[in-house]
Amino acid sequence: MEYNSIAIGRAALRLAITESREAEQELRKQLHEQGIRSVAVDFGGQFVPSIPKIIEHAVVAAQRQRVVADNHIGEGAVIGATQEALEQLKRKAIGLNVGGKIGVARYREHLSVAIYAGVGILHLNEIAVAIAHRSLPAHEEESKHEG
Repeated sequence: MEYNSIAIGRAALRLAITESREAEQELRKQLHEQGIRSVAVDFGGQFVPSIPKIIEHAVVAAQRQRVVADNHIGEGAVIGATQEALEQLKRKAIGLNVGGKIGVARYREHLSVAIYAGVGILHLNEIAVAIAHRSLPAHEEESKHEG
């Protein structure tokens, strides 16, 4: 079966909204059986100071789980999609605490990053969802260039 960017975005979002590590692992197994590589990672803290760590966690997790290659092509795709998703959250989150999960899914040249987060102070939380897509070579491991 072939998957387009919408399907991969949906997979990333499904990962981001999993409620437990067990549910996340089960979903990752199902996605793997469909040829979709994926990973999820939790995050939390004050929004603005956390941005670099959120991006770093997404990149490291995606590289460790082989969602993308450990090179500048894979790293750049994850960084770009994560930054775009965070940009979508800024209006709600600046000056507040955030906590949630990032889902990253990849099928061939389609990479999506989805963020599901609680935003707020104390018990006054709002919910925010953001998603972004990047394209990269279907097999970026074969496209290694020094940059």
